[in-house]
Amino acid sequence: MHTVDLLREALQAASGLGYQVRQEWLGGSGGGGCEIKGRRWMFLDLALSPAEQLDLVVETLRRHPEAANLPMPQALRSLLQVRRSA
Repeated sequence: MHTVDLLREALQAASGLGYQVRQEWLGGSGGGGCEIKGRRWMFLDLALSPAEQLDLVVETLRRHPEAANLPMPQALRSLLQVRRSA
């Protein structure tokens, strides 16, 4: 599965966890998941490559044990497990 496809699937999983996703130009300063006033937000910097954006989303998904129960392709599930143990 290509990085862009994995990113799309990871964003769907984040939405399944209640994240509102914002994709904006942040000048390369990053992004990631956070909670503001009780709402979950995922900020993705469009200045980052798809691989870097995927890393941010995966990092956020790993903070939620309930992510393991979400439907996702095996490629993404494997990526979550590999990065968790690394």
